[in-house]
Amino acid sequence: MPRLSGAASAEGTRRFAERGRAGRRLPGSHFRVAPGGLELSSIGLGTYIGAPDSDTDRAVEEAVGVCLASGRVNVVDTAINYRHQRAERCVGRAVARAIDRGVVGRDEVFVASKNGYLAPDAESRLSPSQWVEAELLAREVLDPADVVDDCHAMSVPYLRDQFERSRRNLGLETVDLLYLHNAPDAQLPSVGPDEFRRRLREAFGLYEEFRSKGWIGAYGLATWDCLRVPRSSPAYFSLETAVAEARAVGGDAHGLRYVQFPFSLGMPEASVARTQTVNGDRLPLFDAARRLGLGCFTSVPLLQGQLARVGPVTDGLTAAQTAIQFARSAPGTIGPLIGQKEPAHLSENLELAGVEPWDGREFRNHLS
Repeated sequence: MPRLSGAASAEGTRRFAERGRAGRRLPGSHFRVAPGGLELSSIGLGTYIGAPDSDTDRAVEEAVGVCLASGRVNVVDTAINYRHQRAERCVGRAVARAIDRGVVGRDEVFVASKNGYLAPDAESRLSPSQWVEAELLAREVLDPADVVDDCHAMSVPYLRDQFERSRRNLGLETVDLLYLHNAPDAQLPSVGPDEFRRRLREAFGLYEEFRSKGWIGAYGLATWDCLRVPRSSPAYFSLETAVAEARAVGGDAHGLRYVQFPFSLGMPEASVARTQTVNGDRLPLFDAARRLGLGCFTSVPLLQGQLARVGPVTDGLTAAQTAIQFARSAPGTIGPLIGQKEPAHLSENLELAGVEPWDGREFRNHLS
């Protein structure tokens, strides 16, 4: 697949947002200004869940196409390990199709991916272990000593190889956001804080190289527990430390601009728990990220479907819409990333783009 040139831009994403506000009468607050002046939708499409098969491929491609054509979503999130590289390929095909049909311009769409986890190719004839041996170990892309928990690595040769595969899978010259995927969560328990910081600095140095070549627009940390647990936990990681390491390799204009973490009615820590410290002030994660100049995307707003089935219902919204409304209304967020493929779910969730997010008072009422 030939690679599409261009990248999300302030002008392009503003054009997408203005069409949504004017032509589709979406509230202005549905779009948020992200780092770099990008205007991004407060609902993003996630592509994590699903079997690595052709039926799921078709469903994911259809979901990406519907989201972009709706004028309501211009954020698409994926990762090389999602569905063993097939998710990235689906995103790439769907974005290319939407651009070819004139649905959107490349500069209107924000595409994020991640690397770090081992990602055998589901479309290879090799078994996962054979693929790792042939593609990574035999080619000396990966040193077995760099692998932690049998599933994660962040050495420079490995990350370089994985990112080039991601660019091929996506068919993009530039990936708008590249996350280091759950690196503190996976690595800290195995290598300790000092070695992890060394590895993080090397990884960020590589990402700065990618940025200087125009291959990524920005980079970030996609995380699970590490930013939300108490400082006393061995799994804890400081966002301030991450920014310091980015500044060490990229200066004040470094490219660490985003962070991703879980946030939902069932996992509200990012708004209420003062787990982070910035300049000596103890802050909840959302506030710390804002203080450090980072944009926030959140994951699992529906707790992988649990809140859609048994969550609260409010304001005439369905349970799923209530959970998404909570996540998109958190002060400091750009928006949640929602895995959605079923047409009925897509329609239900996209309706929410036409609803004003809750104000701070209403959000706090649902937080308590």
